Amino acid sequence: MSKPIKTAAELIAMARAELEVHADCPDGIDISILRDGESWEFRASADAATVAKPGYPECVAMLVQIGDHLSKQYAVTG
Repeated sequence: MSKPIKTAAELIAMARAELEVHADCPDGIDISILRDGESWEFRASADAATVAKPGYPECVAMLVQIGDHLSKQYAVTG
């Protein structure tokens, strides 16, 4: 059974919505999707000032968990 397909933008929006609920993330975090064949995962990036802010490491860890969860449910396109 194939997974429902979402665009990268839809998946990133879903991740941002979950992060707002579950983590106190600093502003300025960019989220992208890294694909490897049929699988994918989120990647976070930010400038040095954002990385140094409180909550950044926890936010990235939460993003990894969200990506693990969503990648089991959805395929990505676009």
